[in-house]
Amino acid sequence: HLLFPGAFYFTLHLLPGMKSSMVNLNNNGYDGIVIAINPGVPEDEKLIQNIKEMVTEASTYLFHATKRRVYFRNVSILIPMTWKSKSEYSIPKQESYDQADVIVANPYLKYGDDPYTLQYGQCGERGQYIHFTPNFLLTNNLPIYGSRGRVFVHEWAHLRWGIFDEYNVDRPFYISRRNTIEATRCSTHITGINVVFKECQGSSCITRPCRRDSQTGLYEAKCTFIPEKSQTARDSIMFVQSIDSVTEFCTAKTHNTEAPNLQNKMCSSRSTWDVIMDSDDFQNASPMKGTDPPPHPTFSLLKSKQRVVCLVLDKSGSMSSEDRLLRMNQAAELYLIQIIEKGSLVGMVTFESLATILNYLTDIIGDNAYEKITANLPREASGGTSICSGLRAGFQAIIHSNQSTSGSEIILLTDGEDDQISSCFEEVKQSGAVIHTIALGPSAARELETLSNMTGGYRFYANKDINGLTDAFSRISSRSGSITQQAIQLESKALNITGRKWLNGTVPVDSTVGNDTFFVVTWTIQKPEILLQDPKGTKYETSDFRVDKLNIRSARLRIPGIAETGTWTYSLLNKHAKSQMLTVTMTTRARSPTTLPVIATAHMSRSTTHYPSPMIVYAQVSQGFLPVLGINVTAIIETEDGHQVILELWDNGAGADTVKNDGIYSRYFTEYHGNGRYSLKVHAQTRNNMARLSLRQQNRAMYIPGYIENGKIILNPPRPEVKDDVSEAKVEDFSRLTSGGSFTVSGAPPAGSRTPVFPPGKITDLEAKVKEDHIQLSWTAPGNVLDKGKANSYIIRISKCFLDLQEDFDNAALVNTTSLIPKEAGSIENFEFKPEPFKIENGTKFYIAIQAIHEANLTSEVSNIAQATKFIPPQESSVPALGTKIFATSLAIWGLAVILSIF
Repeated sequence: HLLFPGAFYFTLHLLPGMKSSMVNLNNNGYDGIVIAINPGVPEDEKLIQNIKEMVTEASTYLFHATKRRVYFRNVSILIPMTWKSKSEYSIPKQESYDQADVIVANPYLKYGDDPYTLQYGQCGERGQYIHFTPNFLLTNNLPIYGSRGRVFVHEWAHLRWGIFDEYNVDRPFYISRRNTIEATRCSTHITGINVVFKECQGSSCITRPCRRDSQTGLYEAKCTFIPEKSQTARDSIMFVQSIDSVTEFCTAKTHNTEAPNLQNKMCSSRSTWDVIMDSDDFQNASPMKGTDPPPHPTFSLLKSKQRVVCLVLDKSGSMSSEDRLLRMNQAAELYLIQIIEKGSLVGMVTFESLATILNYLTDIIGDNAYEKITANLPREASGGTSICSGLRAGFQAIIHSNQSTSGSEIILLTDGEDDQISSCFEEVKQSGAVIHTIALGPSAARELETLSNMTGGYRFYANKDINGLTDAFSRISSRSGSITQQAIQLESKALNITGRKWLNGTVPVDSTVGNDTFFVVTWTIQKPEILLQDPKGTKYETSDFRVDKLNIRSARLRIPGIAETGTWTYSLLNKHAKSQMLTVTMTTRARSPTTLPVIATAHMSRSTTHYPSPMIVYAQVSQGFLPVLGINVTAIIETEDGHQVILELWDNGAGADTVKNDGIYSRYFTEYHGNGRYSLKVHAQTRNNMARLSLRQQNRAMYIPGYIENGKIILNPPRPEVKDDVSEAKVEDFSRLTSGGSFTVSGAPPAGSRTPVFPPGKITDLEAKVKEDHIQLSWTAPGNVLDKGKANSYIIRISKCFLDLQEDFDNAALVNTTSLIPKEAGSIENFEFKPEPFKIENGTKFYIAIQAIHEANLTSEVSNIAQATKFIPPQESSVPALGTKIFATSLAIWGLAVILSIF
């Protein structure tokens, strides 16, 4: 129930890429938890009441589950602007829907109230958020998930400690070392029966025992594990929190290392408690003394306010070099006209050694409101750099307009060094404002990131990439959760065109967007000839583009009405004799207030790293909460000195990617090129109608089909399932471009020194099966360097004993792999061999694991351990059907023709 549709530590020196949770742990209590309600959720007092009850119950359950170590102390509930104001609501500081730990939002589809955590990082890395639907919080789901407080603890363990589920919907059974078929679970002390439901009549269903599948030796696909209602087992919360006796996490003693679940796959068969005890939280949290329960959580109700943004722009002398002032003005103008949401309040300050308030807050309503601000963009650059003066003037501009700095945003752009910046850190903290920082060029003050980290703001870096500033500004949209109001970047391209030459390009506009669409061209020497054509053949020419009075070398066309769906084509002619850099930017918004647009977001696994620690690039492409699959996702990483690395990101469930087909595209980044700031941007685009929307949630909360009570099966209503034929929907061709912010690298060797330090990646998807007297293996090829290139060779070892491979891989029997030549990373490998000197007989089980080798003899970690079993089914005798009486807790079982009545 983690929908893999992040990956993080929260201490100030090690922040997640683009998500900044404000949670911290002091004296055993968690403070700063934010639970935010989406603006699309109808107002309902009961929702707030139920959230409070859930967290209060969860706090005590968590306290005992962690053996008196942690509980929830201070929680903020963020009420959307769409709800009525009340005297008990206060103004938020840095809390926002986008950065919340828990979101309350409708599911994208009419079914799907399963709670889940968006978690796609590695073992022990934090998740992104927990998603509860209003329906889950308002209706009684007790028989299905257990109490809401228990569910919250299960989800919190994903979010905070990066542990994974101990069940597996896709592989519900496995063959144990003792040759028994077991339900995938933890611990194995959880008891129950395995049955197939045959038919239901009136109030009872007939069940029969599960049969074995002749191919796999496992139970048939329809077989279901039904747990006993009354158990003695205390673990585990990550398997099924709804059983009354379950109050703990699996420990090294009770952990089931054999179960084919995500916890074992991602955490190398370590127990959940083991991973939890290793987390930052537990390094300094010793159990509380005594036997008293923890104090109840305290709740603050905060209501989102109108968006307030103040631009604080550097106009010091150094801004005159490399066209920086011009590029800043182009990007700031684009932000004011195309990005900031209508109805926001915007002010502007410029600074050098001193700061000047050029605009107090102006309400951005109507099409020309921005002109009051753009008219004041700085024309010339001179003077020193005092960042604190700029920030103080920004706060003043906000307060002067009768607004609170609390919850307001400042966008600070500077290219200069300033050794006095720390003198206003305390004022910044007290202000409650969020500060987004844009570092321009290699000399921008090193402490800028501290301002973003302290206040939960974004951080960006732009240098040689001429579009870097535009891309940074385009990413700073409202954090309120009103996704249909936010600007979306479709294209951002820099083109070097030789003198007197034409250059053509295309941008697809899909049917989820098209409102408030702009096409902008900038140039460095002379305005080009521009031709733009929509999919229906309507042409726009240079004369249709509006050129600025500011003389900032940019021409803009606002496309009238709603932009046509399909491929837009542009042609640019460089009329100058010399070559020049032109840029093309296209932005838009959702087609209508009720259309959820396809969006792409990106970030690095961490915002700071020390060589040689690899980082992971993540991009999420989704519509609503549904993942978009089958698209081409490219990351462009620019180093401090302007060197570019281009990486294709994959959603293949191998290497850096946790789960296949979850709409999270990932890849390791190892090509360090010196120290300092690096920037990330991601381009997601579809190829020839290949994109599709997945209607299946990956890994959802454990939905209990029923229980056995006093020998009878009590059924829950079956989960509403997506029919197989509609489990995917087509998506038209689209293009999205998004900045993933900046990250900082230290300890890297100078560019050009290349001692190999990264081994091939660990193989996590090894599968094995017996075919006659051979064993067939398949897996995804790792690279020579994690998930890039080709490994040099493979080592495959085999044993009849699981522990031999787990604990002593190097001494297990070696398989001859001389004929096996590794393929390119990401390819599917297949290999077949005779398991000499072993014999294959009925019931024989083999365990196989694999390592990849780099030519410099660096070896990967040992893969997951695959199991292959030879199974010859016995001659089927007629098994009498067991007439087990089943009582249903629901009047109708969805999908069955029979209606059950309740006794």
